[in-house]
Amino acid sequence: MLTPGSTGVVVGVNRTAAGLAAVRLGAREAVARGCALRIVHAFTWPETAPPRPWPGTAPPGPGQNPESQDYGTARHAAARMVEHAVTVARRATPAPRVQGLVVDGPPARVLLQQSRTAQLLILGEDDLATVPHLTVGSVLLQTVSRARCPVAVARGVRPPTGPLLAGVDGSAASLAALRHAAAEARWRQLAVEVVHVVELPGPAAQARARSMLDAAIAAVPGLPTHRVLLPTGDPATELVRASRHARMVIVGPRGADGSPLLGVVAHELLRRCVSPTLFVHGSTAGERTPAGTVPSAGASAT
Repeated sequence: MLTPGSTGVVVGVNRTAAGLAAVRLGAREAVARGCALRIVHAFTWPETAPPRPWPGTAPPGPGQNPESQDYGTARHAAARMVEHAVTVARRATPAPRVQGLVVDGPPARVLLQQSRTAQLLILGEDDLATVPHLTVGSVLLQTVSRARCPVAVARGVRPPTGPLLAGVDGSAASLAALRHAAAEARWRQLAVEVVHVVELPGPAAQARARSMLDAAIAAVPGLPTHRVLLPTGDPATELVRASRHARMVIVGPRGADGSPLLGVVAHELLRRCVSPTLFVHGSTAGERTPAGTVPSAGASAT
């Protein structure tokens, strides 16, 4: 349900094809929640790179040099891109309420401002699997780690199927993710898989993990039908493997490792997860960092 003052679901788009997957997921989420959809493009001038044509829009004509565009031309191209994204959203679902906006400002700052009133913020993956790591200046990294609302990263082009998968490691962040998964599962009428990866094999480690999961599940009253999974191995690798059959993976942006920006496992899930990945924000780090700020580069998880 849309809370007072909320802008509903917000999708951030740029000139990458991954933005279309985010738009389609955003349209489905807005319809499921019964709320409005806002599609936002952050416009800066001068742009740092020549504009790329948005899928479905015309590229520069013969003799036109994209690098020589003036402000008005570039602004018009941005508006056309957003208009196309609105059309894609309306084709993806039964006529959601859609608003398209071009907002002046650096992308990270614009998206973090949008997150202050959004119910959910959705971004495209932008071929994350092809990069070894995300720099501290990455718009996606800053937004996922510092937004004021849950952030979903869309994957692929087809609507996902399967249960919701909640990753739990005993941290406050993962408990917030489990609570969020429970709420999502109740109104979607879906099952939940509660997963904790045991890094060291053996009965003692399994027993400790089971005890931790039992305590976490007990702390979430009303958790719908669920299944507990305790795979053994590297946490990121096992969660990525489990994501292949999940409708959505739900985790905290930082976990028991105490990372100030994005946890080691969350960083890998951001890059490699197969299904849409939802990063749930809560009281996970004692104090919130003001939106739009990030720690120094040395604090970034690698």
